[in-house]
Amino acid sequence: MQSIEQLIKDGVIKALKSLYQIEPDASTIQINKTKKEFIGDFTLVVFPLLKLSGKSPELTANEIGKWLVDNLQELESYNVIKGFLNLVVNASYFIEFFNQAAGNTTFGFASQNASSKKVMVEYSSPNTNKPLHLGHIRNNLLGFAVANILKANGHDVKKVNLVNDRGIHICKSMLAWKKFGNGETPASTGIKGDHLVGDYYVRFDKEYKKQIAELMASNNMNEDAAKKEAPLIKEAQDMLRLWEAGDKEVVELWKAMNGWVYKGFDETYKKMGVDFDRIYYESETYLLGKEIVQEGLSKSVFFKKEDASVWIDLTADGLDQKLLLRGDGTSVYMTQDLGTAVQRCEEYHIDELIYVVGNEQNYHFQVLSKVLEKLGHTWAKNLFHLSYGMVELPEGKMKSREGTVVDADDLIDGMVKTAEDMSVELGKLEGFSDTEKEAIYKAVGLGALKYFILKVDPKKTMTFDPKESIDFNGNTGPFIQYTYARIRSLISKSELNNVFGDKVSMTLHLEQKEKELIKIIYQFPEVIAEAGKDKSPALLANYCYELVKEYNQFYHDFTILKEEDAAKRTFRIQLSAMIADIIERGMNLLGIAMPQRM
Repeated sequence: MQSIEQLIKDGVIKALKSLYQIEPDASTIQINKTKKEFIGDFTLVVFPLLKLSGKSPELTANEIGKWLVDNLQELESYNVIKGFLNLVVNASYFIEFFNQAAGNTTFGFASQNASSKKVMVEYSSPNTNKPLHLGHIRNNLLGFAVANILKANGHDVKKVNLVNDRGIHICKSMLAWKKFGNGETPASTGIKGDHLVGDYYVRFDKEYKKQIAELMASNNMNEDAAKKEAPLIKEAQDMLRLWEAGDKEVVELWKAMNGWVYKGFDETYKKMGVDFDRIYYESETYLLGKEIVQEGLSKSVFFKKEDASVWIDLTADGLDQKLLLRGDGTSVYMTQDLGTAVQRCEEYHIDELIYVVGNEQNYHFQVLSKVLEKLGHTWAKNLFHLSYGMVELPEGKMKSREGTVVDADDLIDGMVKTAEDMSVELGKLEGFSDTEKEAIYKAVGLGALKYFILKVDPKKTMTFDPKESIDFNGNTGPFIQYTYARIRSLISKSELNNVFGDKVSMTLHLEQKEKELIKIIYQFPEVIAEAGKDKSPALLANYCYELVKEYNQFYHDFTILKEEDAAKRTFRIQLSAMIADIIERGMNLLGIAMPQRM
């Protein structure tokens, strides 16, 4: 079935030929959705066509409108507002579309074809010195949803996680555990592994600050000098050098503590409902980066400073000089990212590599792309940094070194508990078994968290308000979930064995609200395509909300199960079922479960 936009566009081209004997440039024909305050479904912007007609905007619009309605059976009527031609599409077009889409389990999703890409999405990328926090939640939810949306657009998608399992940060936790831990483990303390290691990162910072203060007080050092001379930081740097040299004792401690962390991460990922096709470890890739640094030196793309550190000069490209390898031979983040980017492109021959990383790293990824380009890698232009804003709570920003971070596990558990408290208060789950209740608390709590984060444009900094997110009214996950469950309940009460068994009659009279709902369903494939192109789950999240909001008005204003006209009753049940299918499909792409009952 040809899209109505294309039918109108083709019709406008024919109209211009017929009316003005001119072959128009197709790019001058702008067709938009009609604004809600006007009558119409689609609007043709007439101003770019005035040079062709040689007439006023109103006259040109009226002539084109009359030609289109006379010659296109899909159009019912038109009206002109200044230089805008508003077109009303026949209800029969939307009924025909509905009959084709209803019950089609792949509606809105593209299958792999010649234009499909191999795409890799890297997200999460945690450090192994602390548990996941609220910022990681936004990262994971964005990465997982973007990967799902790209798959729905027909692309071959690989979800990967690069764990930052080496470097000075983990050495700080290791050193603090060695000095102050008395051999305690997750098993001996009952503390989740990533939390235990995180506690020692905080302990390191506390003791380090004490040493800095003592040096500043007793040796009259300034703060910068004290930070470099503090014994703890020197010991941590020595430990990193020992790790890189393969010291047995250091490596064994590193393996043990990272093992605790990985087990903890796995539990959090499972709670969050995200997964990966492959997990990379920086400890296995940073040496690749060192090889690339040597290659860059041999090609004179990089240069050495007097302290033996390796740099690239990007000042001619509007950037600056960037460190690629420290003077003592240890790696920096850029070293590792060069290695993993080359490794992945050689392994998977990917067309696009998407990094889901906070906006504080914008400059880092500009440099990464430029360095790879200077080394002769033509695919460097296909690196995409999905930059997102930081997450704050109503009381302000988060910091991890001070141990005041908003822990991901605590937040998820708190959301599930809040969902339980609200459900009990509202009396929504009377008659449900304990198992059903637990599943619903989890779905609603996590749905609230995920939706509240994903409905916001990734580029924007956002404030996460737990109380606001779990409201059963407004633009929230629970509001959408509750509407979905209400529709499923309605369908079960209808007692229709095969909801989409009968086609809707082409002559059925559609109420304006019914037509509007079909129009929103019609937009679903376009929204998925747009969300994939922009890498913005927010477009899909807000589409689901708009569909639910319109449906709730329809549910309030029209009878469904008690409608006396059998054809209308069946159609309204079918329309409700199709809307439930779209909501479920859209929300599942966002990683949000939809309870069948609530």
